[in-house]
Amino acid sequence: MKTITRKLCLALTVGAAALLPATAALAQDIKERTIKFAFQNNKGHPQEMGAQKFAELVAQKSGDKIKVRLFPGGTLGGDLQTVSALQGGAVEMTVLNAGILSAQAKEFAIFDFPFLFNTPQEADAIVDGPFGKSLLSKLTDKNIVGLGYWDLGFRNLTNSKRPIHKVEDIAGLKVRVIQSPIYIDLFNALGANATPMPFPEVYPAMESKAIDGHENPVTVIRSAKIYEVQKHLALTRHIYNPQAVIVSKKLWDQLSAGEKKIFTEAAAEATKYQRQVSRAQADEALAEVKKAGMQVTELPPAEIQRLREKVKPVIDKHTLAVGEATVKEVYDELAKLRK
Repeated sequence: MKTITRKLCLALTVGAAALLPATAALAQDIKERTIKFAFQNNKGHPQEMGAQKFAELVAQKSGDKIKVRLFPGGTLGGDLQTVSALQGGAVEMTVLNAGILSAQAKEFAIFDFPFLFNTPQEADAIVDGPFGKSLLSKLTDKNIVGLGYWDLGFRNLTNSKRPIHKVEDIAGLKVRVIQSPIYIDLFNALGANATPMPFPEVYPAMESKAIDGHENPVTVIRSAKIYEVQKHLALTRHIYNPQAVIVSKKLWDQLSAGEKKIFTEAAAEATKYQRQVSRAQADEALAEVKKAGMQVTELPPAEIQRLREKVKPVIDKHTLAVGEATVKEVYDELAKLRK
């Protein structure tokens, strides 16, 4: 019995010794780093909460060697400015509306197509599947590495002038839109005066009456306190926004295999968390903006159908820009999901 015990102890000692070089190698594989992660929404918004979860996971998985410093609220500039900084390596990470990346790869514009998705789950299936992954791979040549997609929700229209009950009520409003051609065409098609503008400039522009309104998911309307400067909210749900989580390739190329694994795993876990939080907060945010004094209208199905008809020429125009084969691929996949 003693012989067996001695052999077992010896085996365990040898096994532990064999693991030491691997453990030491893993520790050496992870360097002390501080990562700048910039984005547009404020603290407490699901976008910020996802970034915070990612930062916590990276710290945990790296033994606190890699620190992710968050820059919420557009403190480092608007989305386009942040992407440019990321490509140059001045900012290491960001998360933004995937459609904005159409400036890097035209196919991303399909995520800004009006009334493309009926549910967030449809969007998940597309972005998590082969199509979404293939789009992220197109960013590499632009000095960007894609880690996945988060949730922002369905976009709705606010303004300070009048309630929106029908399509005609949108006409004449000066509406801030994302700096993307399809948004400009969309709201111009609805009779509004589309005004592209970085998000950090939106609240003061509303406060000074330089613009009449804007469009965003309800969680953004709440976190940015848009209810303080806008009275009317119409639940148009005209676009659903997947958010792309991206990393500077300049940083990525410096990472070891072990560090890349940490980033990839943390992004996957943070994605699951962020989507749950974002979708849970949508109803809460709507109740809160109502309580804060916003007058909320929901367009009847007949008016939503009229909206769809109005924006068909916009979809046709941008189908040619994105590529007919790409658009067909997505709509075909959606048709299968809806069966």
